[in-house]
Amino acid sequence: MVTFLVLKKDKKMICTTRCIDPPIQLPQELSLTCEISKQKIRSLSELPQFLLTPVPNNLQEKSEWGNFLNYLCKNDKVALINFEQHQFYILPPALVSTSSAVNVAYNIDCTSSVPTHPRDSESGSQLEECGEPNTAEGLKFSQAEETCNEFQSKGPLRNFIRADPSYLKTLGQAHSGWIFGGIAELVDNSKDAKATKMDIFVDIIQLKKSRKDVPMLCLIDDGQGMNHDEVMKMVSFGHKQSDKVDTDHIGKFGVGFKTGAMRLGRDVLVLTQTTTSRSLAFLSQSLNEGKDNIEIPIVSYCRQGQRMEVDLSMQSEALAKYNLKAIKDFSPFNKYLIGEKAALFGTGTGTQIYIWNLDEWGSKYCLEWHDGLKGGSSFHQGDILIRSKRIRSRPGHISQKVPLDYSLRAYLEIIFLVPRMKISVQRSLVKSRPLSKFLTQTVIETGEILRRPVELIIGFNQLEWERANCGMFLYWHGRLIEAYKRVGGMIHSADVGRGVIGVVDVTNLMDDEDGRVWVHNNKQGFQDSEHYACLEQWLGRKADEYWDKNFDALELNIDNCVFKPDHEWVQCDKCRKWRILPTDFDSRNLPLQWFCFMEPFKGQCSDSEQKMALGIVNVSTKRSGYDCLLKDSNDKKVEGDRKTSGTDEKLIHYEDVKFPALKRLRKGPRKRIWD
Repeated sequence: MVTFLVLKKDKKMICTTRCIDPPIQLPQELSLTCEISKQKIRSLSELPQFLLTPVPNNLQEKSEWGNFLNYLCKNDKVALINFEQHQFYILPPALVSTSSAVNVAYNIDCTSSVPTHPRDSESGSQLEECGEPNTAEGLKFSQAEETCNEFQSKGPLRNFIRADPSYLKTLGQAHSGWIFGGIAELVDNSKDAKATKMDIFVDIIQLKKSRKDVPMLCLIDDGQGMNHDEVMKMVSFGHKQSDKVDTDHIGKFGVGFKTGAMRLGRDVLVLTQTTTSRSLAFLSQSLNEGKDNIEIPIVSYCRQGQRMEVDLSMQSEALAKYNLKAIKDFSPFNKYLIGEKAALFGTGTGTQIYIWNLDEWGSKYCLEWHDGLKGGSSFHQGDILIRSKRIRSRPGHISQKVPLDYSLRAYLEIIFLVPRMKISVQRSLVKSRPLSKFLTQTVIETGEILRRPVELIIGFNQLEWERANCGMFLYWHGRLIEAYKRVGGMIHSADVGRGVIGVVDVTNLMDDEDGRVWVHNNKQGFQDSEHYACLEQWLGRKADEYWDKNFDALELNIDNCVFKPDHEWVQCDKCRKWRILPTDFDSRNLPLQWFCFMEPFKGQCSDSEQKMALGIVNVSTKRSGYDCLLKDSNDKKVEGDRKTSGTDEKLIHYEDVKFPALKRLRKGPRKRIWD
């Protein structure tokens, strides 16, 4: 027979525990009477014993269990429990951890029990005194007095905070300035879980009580999934940072899931599966409305193939039923819909996040979504947009054409420095566009800031020139933190630096040696620090140098011109590595899905990924490698000091597309004047 017991001390919870075949029928709750020095108990080893295993329902219980065992071992004590005429002695384990089981010695049918009563000490404080049990049972105590203090410490009782349910709404304020920051937090978690693909879309679901059809944001990945302890860690308000150094790991603060989900909607259900487990977690403002503390129902199952059973080592069966009922009562999910969603895992692993009661903007939702056209071109793909379509405020930035500020598809195209994960929005694949691989007149600058190396890739991007954009893109652990950051002369003039884009990974610089992270916890900016100030100055100097050296030297076309990147890249749809296309290969001939064995690479996925050499200006056969859009256009070229070699006869034909003539401003007298 398996019995679940809740251990308490002075009416305060220690931990939920499990014992198998107890000697008598025990109640659901047992309270510690006092702690007794182990040396003062003789013949303790002669008593019968049973095993008590911790099954904490949350991290606080897990921590308290560890504190309890630490206290017993450190002070060489035994915890005493009096129940009716019976006595139980919790023995300290040989090895202490938050999951250590303990042996419990018991003395059944005693004619007297250990009395406990308050007495006044000389200082006037009330202490508990452990008396003497029946010596006929072979258990003898010293007559010396034993003071029973709290197992956590010998000082006063400790205070623990209470989290009011309104705090869930407060968490979402971390991303109040930009709702896509909330989605980015969930995308980060999928990347950290080693997911290879992720689907983001809005579905319509019916609420049970109101019978109203509402949108539900769905995020599904095929990552490693989470076991019970990892789910507990995810829903807890912060966690200890790992000492392990992982430059690819983005999560640092332990608040991303909560802040992101609560910014997007009031209620979120997480369904996650590993190779050996499946768990449900429900973070809900609706469930906790009117309560004094935040309740987060979690149900965990043991997984053996397709067979699922409640994991009794993590929660009691009664608690699992209660939590599952709460999920069904306060969410649109019933057992059939949960089963339908779980079937999406198949035999694999992953995590599914469903968010409803989405944040509103006036009479509508903050987000709007479009499915796109089936069989349409890349210009008619589905997307999720911020309804206001507002451009984010940036010092010196005046352009109103910044799609990544309000288009999720545009943002996800460049969110990662080296994209590997396949991301779909509204069920259409996002075409990754790593900025450093889409530049013309590329220069790689290296330097040191506060004795730490930093590398900048800077170049010209025609698309950004047409939008009157420029600036630096700052990545941290391979994830975009700041976009279009103007530095140097860019801050003071809209024309200076137009079309110039810089890409830099600042992980080494903004992660301090002592473990401090100079990044905001919403990962949408950097803290004001000496490292950041020096970085701004260095980037400003390099951007101004690039502008002064290169803007007059570019070969310009008065009429329609499309600038070709220094190198054209293609990504394998299997290994997700990037390959450089030969200059004589027409990129328009690439199929929608391209693999390493195909032309023109004709290699294998195991081949190493190609990279640009450091400190070299990479120029293709002709920077304006795509000739004028219209064959009959009158090309008038302004030659600069810099010479280019070779030609490229490939043409791009866009119907009814006209780009304005390229004009530049220059300090001092001009070499040529054109209209």
